[in-house]
Parts: sequence; structure tokens; C-alpha cells
Amino acid sequence: MDNIEIPEDVKNILGSNEQVQIYIRQQFYHPKINIDSVVITNERIILRHPHAAGLKKDYTDFNYQDISNVVMKKGIIRSTVSCTLRFGGDPLTLSELRNSDAEKAYGLIRENLARYQSPSAARPEGIPPAQLQSGSSSTTTTVTTTTSPKSTS
Repeated sequence: MDNIEIPEDVKNILGSNEQVQIYIRQQFYHPKINIDSVVITNERIILRHPHAAGLKKDYTDFNYQDISNVVMKKGIIRSTVSCTLRFGGDPLTLSELRNSDAEKAYGLIRENLARYQSPSAARPEGIPPAQLQSGSSSTTTTVTTTTSPKSTS
């Protein structure tokens, strides 16, 4: 996605292997902060919010490991994408998105959740995939599931 225009201040906070998948610039309503734009990368969701008359910007990010679910409520013209946080608190809500932006954001978040939370992607907490490939950690996670036999009538 090389044709995405990304502000310099956002480029400066990206990790070395982090890639922007979508950048949505518009006003969002969030109960506690004024959000100028949202950046969805392959590693996290970044909320960019200005203060001091737009002269300063703060960032809030959410790793996919901290999100347990994503839901899209589609309206006629605008939609809302809500992410349920794994450890409680208010959900991350991106409201009043154009339907096309909401659909794309929802799909990317869902895809990244599956990648970071599937058993095949299990890895030690807090260690990005790139560090594991370089051999900096060797922890194994085992997932066991049980099923009960189906009863026949």
C-alpha cells in the first residue's frame, strides 16, 4: 500500500517492520479524547489526537493482542467499528466512518486479530514476530482442546 499518504509525525513512530495498511483522516468521536485520525498497521491501531489548537499531537495505540473482538455496525451512509478490549474498559470505538472506510478498517482489524491470536501465531507475550524469527526467544505454547462425543438418538 505504497500510495497511502502518511503524515511525517506518524512515520516517525512506526516500528522498523511496521506497515500502514490504512490511514483514515477525519474527526471521530471518542468519549474521552478528540481523535484527528486513525492509522491501522500490521501491528497495531494508532489513534492520533491533537491538542493545544492542533500544535501538539498525542497518540494512543492498541496492540492486536489487547483486542478480543471487533464489530461493525453499518448504517446507510456512515458506520461504526468497535473493538472490545481484552482487559476491560471502554471499547475502542471509531464512529461516523464512511461505509467504505469502515468496511476496509473492519476487514483489516479482523485479519490482524486472526493473525495475532490464532494458535499457530502463539508466541511469548510482548515479543513481536520479527524478534522471534531472529531467535531472541524460545518459548513454546501448547493449546489443548477437548470435545465430547456426539450422542446418537
